[in-house]
Parts: sequence; structure tokens; C-alpha cells
Amino acid sequence: MRVLRLIFGVVFAVQAVMMKDYLVGMMSAFFLYQGVTNTGCCGESCAPSYDRNAAAKGKAEDIQFEEVK
Repeated sequence: MRVLRLIFGVVFAVQAVMMKDYLVGMMSAFFLYQGVTNTGCCGESCAPSYDRNAAAKGKAEDIQFEEVK
């Protein structure tokens, strides 16, 4: 996804310069920023990280419930 965003950013930047269009230039800057910094919610970039080894290391906390009547 990162390479795809970089390609879109470069293509939009070339089109912005050729057409002298500022809106397309802003779109290219947006896609180039996402591609360079690897940010955004495309694909797995937005997924929260999960430490699978935390439970094995004993870092997982036991949840204690309290009954409310």
C-alpha cells in the first residue's frame, strides 16, 4: 500500500504541474506524505498492535469483576 500511495502521489504531482491545478497538487502532497511516512488507514496501517507474547510472559492482568445488586 505504501508503494501504491507513492505512485499515486507522483502521478498526481506530475498532473498538477502539467495542468497547473492546485487541488490536484494538494492531493498529490497528501498521498506523498502518506507514502513517505507510512501513515493513513489503508490496509493494515490502521490496525492496533497486539503483543501476543504478553500473556506468555505473565504481563497480562487478571480481570476481577464485582457483582452489583
